[in-house]
Amino acid sequence: MQIGSYTVELLSEGRFEIFKDGHINRSLNEVSSSSDIENAITQTHLEVGINPVLLQKGDYNILLDTGLGWGLDAGSSYSNISNICTNLAIFELTPEDITHVFLSHLHYDHVAGSSYTDENQQTQPTFPNAQYYVHQKEWEYALSQVDVNSAFYDTNYQLDEFYRLVADGYIHFLTGQTNEIIDGLRIIQTGGHTPGHQIIKIKSDGEIAYFLGDLVPSSTQLNHHKVSTKDTNELDVKREKVHLLNKAYKEEAILLFYHSTFGRAGRLIRDEDKRFILGDIPFKG
Repeated sequence: MQIGSYTVELLSEGRFEIFKDGHINRSLNEVSSSSDIENAITQTHLEVGINPVLLQKGDYNILLDTGLGWGLDAGSSYSNISNICTNLAIFELTPEDITHVFLSHLHYDHVAGSSYTDENQQTQPTFPNAQYYVHQKEWEYALSQVDVNSAFYDTNYQLDEFYRLVADGYIHFLTGQTNEIIDGLRIIQTGGHTPGHQIIKIKSDGEIAYFLGDLVPSSTQLNHHKVSTKDTNELDVKREKVHLLNKAYKEEAILLFYHSTFGRAGRLIRDEDKRFILGDIPFKG
């Protein structure tokens, strides 16, 4: 699809199950509709998608989050499944072609694809020519959580490989509430899910889209204010979410959902009960 001068491609690593004890499995179950996902929110596990986004504009190839990255490590048992690199190959891109990586936050399921372990057991950046961006508050909070026990260890902070990216100078830390590194891309710190959580606003030629990270992880959670037991500040999540959804509705913006299995992108409309639902969008490319 096109957002002004930006080409937006929705990538996918597939469907996964996140269990209450924190472990992640690749999903083998058949899910017939989005209502099945919504009904699973209170069950023992949650079906989620892992959906990074690729933006292209001129010489820029930009990633919004990098997925789990399963199969990237040398000798990985997941070498033949979809990951961030196999997604890029569909668009005739290599990891070396990526120029920028914007990370919504540093939870494992959003950032693990940023690096891999080579055949010499050395950590390498998946995108060696890219500049990676994350908020300074997110890094500081992640460091404070290294020794904190969590029931959600798989989707918590696992920083062993990320330390190397920081040490080697690949990571740029953002400060303040808004940053605009590339014309038309505004990085907005929302907090809530994590203290340094960010969303990305794309604005070009009068068209607007938002990449929501884990502020609104899935289109099935538009009307759920408590979206995750992992939110560090539920009041901030509710406030920022309500503000953003109302703003996006007025702007007729396209929303991009990282964890949706159905309805990964669309514009908001209201049903007869004034609840938000996701409408179709006209694809231009």
